[in-house]
Amino acid sequence: MKKILNVVLDALWYLVVFILVQFVVTLAGGLVMIGIKGLPISSISHIVTTSTMLVVVTTILSSLITIVLFVWRGWASKSRKYIQSRPWTTLVWVAIATIGLILPAAGLEELMKLELPKQLGDLFSGIMKQPLGYVAIGILAPLAEEIVFRGAILRRLLSILGDKKHWIAILISALLFGAVHANLAQFVHAALLGLLLGWMYYRTDSIVPGVVLHWVNNSVAYIAANLMPGTQDATLSQLAGGQTMRIVLYLVFSLCIFLPALYQLNIRLKK
Repeated sequence: MKKILNVVLDALWYLVVFILVQFVVTLAGGLVMIGIKGLPISSISHIVTTSTMLVVVTTILSSLITIVLFVWRGWASKSRKYIQSRPWTTLVWVAIATIGLILPAAGLEELMKLELPKQLGDLFSGIMKQPLGYVAIGILAPLAEEIVFRGAILRRLLSILGDKKHWIAILISALLFGAVHANLAQFVHAALLGLLLGWMYYRTDSIVPGVVLHWVNNSVAYIAANLMPGTQDATLSQLAGGQTMRIVLYLVFSLCIFLPALYQLNIRLKK
């Protein structure tokens, strides 16, 4: 019982540290910003939720601090065993599976009537247009989040739940991953994605497949925002021009990409 309690406390501690780093860095950035602009302290909430450059910079800094802290403290595994096996073909299948998930995920969000709060949606759109936005959202955030939620939290939960109850550990880590996004639309998407990310970690004991999936997912959103403005927030119906047959074809085509890729991953990601 004591061992179980210690593992649970460790997992919660990793989550608290992750949130605290983001909060402190964002608060410090907001204070610096209002100091530069000579604004009253009461305006800090508005600044940290509307300034895209501030969010980009604080995301980069908090991600770097999180990565260094978790690696330095040994909270996340530093094993290179998986990457030394040269799983390049497997990682290509991870990327293919991610692409196949994008439209079905958009369809699910539309079906469940999930939308980002307008202010948050506008903020994300602004971040995608910043030159450093890709560094923050496409590279560092995926790496930091995989280190925390799979490399630290899930790893600790698996250490006590083991193979027989590994899906419980994966589910808990996925729900926590969804919860930190702090809005219903992202919670559902991140939690479902977290199940796949957790499964890949369980199979490999490595965050590398998850980092690739996370990177491709965020990169597609960034590319869409810059090459096809407005599409990153569009529903599946809007992307299909409101045509039911086109929606069905989009979903069928996506599943023809995702399901074979998932089959390949099930073969290649060996426990």
